[in-house]
Amino acid sequence: MLDRDSPVPLYAQLGDILRERIASGEWAPGSKIPSENELNTMYGLSRMTVRQVLNRLVDEDLLYRVQGKGTFVAHRKISTRSPAYLGIREQLEQQGYATRTVVLGIDVVEPPQSVAERLDLPVTDRVVRIRRLRFVDDQPISLHESYIPEQRARDLVTAELSERQLCVVLEEDFGLAMSFIAETLVSVPAPRAEAAQLDVSPGAPLLLLEQTISSADRRPFELARIYFRGDRIRLEFQYER
Repeated sequence: MLDRDSPVPLYAQLGDILRERIASGEWAPGSKIPSENELNTMYGLSRMTVRQVLNRLVDEDLLYRVQGKGTFVAHRKISTRSPAYLGIREQLEQQGYATRTVVLGIDVVEPPQSVAERLDLPVTDRVVRIRRLRFVDDQPISLHESYIPEQRARDLVTAELSERQLCVVLEEDFGLAMSFIAETLVSVPAPRAEAAQLDVSPGAPLLLLEQTISSADRRPFELARIYFRGDRIRLEFQYER
């Protein structure tokens, strides 16, 4: 209950109480919490104060709202760094998550012009296209699409990629070690096909990370596009000067 004799403001006390109910699991991820009116009655605060507290918890990614349905407990976001530092799968496993990878397809195709340009290839050269879906605790978390010049990894289509990370296969089996990485990160609405694979609604926010990866001779050998579920993961970047 709130301590009205405490120097801590009542809105701050309420915020701490609600955070504790979430952290303890009393309010489980995905569950609906009491309405503003119900919280007002429970704690004897104005509706405006309760709304202020809930807005702050939404900003902290602890809660989310659904129009016309109410306020719900958000799933805890997984913090990872860019795979340029360390493979996503390895990062997740180091944090104790159970992961698995499903290879959706691996084939040899003529590259779209945009891919050929990024890989500095003539459009007549073919590329190995690899599509993988990664799961964390049996929930889809990211969708990976990679393009690798066929001439630089000719037997890649036979590689076992559900158990081995692609970056490890490229380095150990084909001598393609990443030395230079150019990255872009944008927020995009989920296209219908990607939404179905990631088990989100079309238009839901996704993080799209694009990477052009080059070897020591600065020749690009992989173009990667990774869709991350915006409600389940966040990417952290650290720099030193």
